[in-house]
Amino acid sequence: MTNWGFPDFDAHEGVHLFTDPASGLQAVIAVHSTHLGPAAGGARFWNYGTPALAITDALRLSRGMSYKNAMAGLALGGGKGVVLAAKPGDVITTAQLEAFGRAVESLGGRYVTAEDVGMSEERMKIIATQTRYVSGLPVASGAAGGDPGPYTAHGVYLGVKAAASRGLGASDMKGVRVAIQGVGSVGGGLAKLLAKDGAVLTIADVNQARAEQMAAELGASVASADEILFADVDLVSPNALGAVLNADSIQRLKAKVVAGGANNQLATREDGARVAEAGILYAPDYVINAGGIINVGLEYLGQGDEAEVMARIAKIPERLEQVWQRSAETGRPASDVADEIAQGLIGR
Repeated sequence: MTNWGFPDFDAHEGVHLFTDPASGLQAVIAVHSTHLGPAAGGARFWNYGTPALAITDALRLSRGMSYKNAMAGLALGGGKGVVLAAKPGDVITTAQLEAFGRAVESLGGRYVTAEDVGMSEERMKIIATQTRYVSGLPVASGAAGGDPGPYTAHGVYLGVKAAASRGLGASDMKGVRVAIQGVGSVGGGLAKLLAKDGAVLTIADVNQARAEQMAAELGASVASADEILFADVDLVSPNALGAVLNADSIQRLKAKVVAGGANNQLATREDGARVAEAGILYAPDYVINAGGIINVGLEYLGQGDEAEVMARIAKIPERLEQVWQRSAETGRPASDVADEIAQGLIGR
């Protein structure tokens, strides 16, 4: 079977390219699997440099969503939307959001969108004027739904504590040295939770002012965005963009644990083996960062309230332990074990 020139094409059910000359929209919607239900995954607005890089990101992210939704026990498949920014710093327009909503609608429910990088609840409301296949909308207090960021952060926090327990023998986070790469909605939320627990934090963000402001608020140290992964700490938590763990970066890691909310942290599948060979405990990203999709997924499916969302997020450490235990028993990388479990759940 051809991969159409994209190594990350993984028998995707569909890869859709959209243009809207009137608004300037250029977008990709990748549907990896609908085996368990409609392909759910957020839409991101980002500058990629080339359309090929945008397609590759959509392919990797949509596959990750298939695995994430399956491991989270959701009746949802995996998909992803990518809207191309013409240059760094661009802001998506109302017309582009409306055009993207029409693109989603044209797929007839095979893809359900929500917010991701560069999107928000307010932008989802605009998209929702053009399609019913959208989640992450503002909801009443106590209901499932709304901004997925805080729910992702909470799940990552629970996963970080589980990873510190298993990989470091830590009974709690007090005094545990943690480096956090990216302090936006997820990484920033994680930092606040860990600071309350007494963790010793080093943080970094491409937005230096944001990093410095949060560091002052939490009593954390600041490192450069380029060097944060290699800080002399116990645990590194990537919470920015993906592909940060590669042949070069892995050998420079000083931490014994990697656990964070960024998608597609491994640049290649082989990098999962490199992490394991380095004696580093790795929390597969699509297992630990499932809190947000649990929230917006249950919103879309109409299954339960916020209490149900939190109960399901509380199971993230249990799923991580399942992966780590099987990894220990078989001697195989945690990333490969997680992939195998997820693939079985989606019938691949």
